[in-house]
Amino acid sequence: MWKFLDTGKRSAIENMQIDADLLERLKPSDSPILHFYDWERKSATYGYFLPIDQFLDLEQAKKWNLDLAKRPTGGGTIFHISDFAFSVLIPAAHEGYSSNTLNNYDFINKQVLRGVKNFFEKPTSPILLPNEPIALDSSSARFCMAKPTKYDVMLGGKKIAGSAQRRRKWGYLHQGSIAIALPQEKLLQDVLLKDTKVLEAMKENSYTILGSDWKEQDLLEVRNLLKNSMKEVFLNHTS
Repeated sequence: MWKFLDTGKRSAIENMQIDADLLERLKPSDSPILHFYDWERKSATYGYFLPIDQFLDLEQAKKWNLDLAKRPTGGGTIFHISDFAFSVLIPAAHEGYSSNTLNNYDFINKQVLRGVKNFFEKPTSPILLPNEPIALDSSSARFCMAKPTKYDVMLGGKKIAGSAQRRRKWGYLHQGSIAIALPQEKLLQDVLLKDTKVLEAMKENSYTILGSDWKEQDLLEVRNLLKNSMKEVFLNHTS
């Protein structure tokens, strides 16, 4: 049986610390956990080994009151402004745990794929990306929604959901983000370093559920729909 946890709105650091603590407390025979959380203000998280000052203008980020936090998982930078963020913890005794990281991504993202399918009608059904494309530039490779990777959830050649993982011998933590809309372009223009193709890559590679002319109420409605859909998919998963 799955466990469900919703810790509500918190700072970016608090959200990341809760996930890190859940992983450290996880036992191999525990139930898997689906964890929902939200953000007190505009936020961005970045991979554990990423030197964020080499990829974001930190002075501009401060002017935008952007809340930054290092994730306990790897991967690049992702903006938590108009997305739906969640995490999943899988204990080692569960059939979804593998020593092969790609198998773990495949397992989780197949459930995410089921969770977002209700938003789209055939023949535009989302798929899992079979092969990894080349990034537009080296900076784009360090931003989650600018660079698709193998087993990402895709629609029409664009990325819907990004993710990062940290595996321990007793289980793994999967942190995911489903793109509802791109953040404001002015914010991205300000906080992204100049002379990179990150913004271009995000526009080219991100599939957003809402278009560019989105309102806060639209965002809240889609988040609630995603919460219900993801809960149904994960908590009812038996194989």
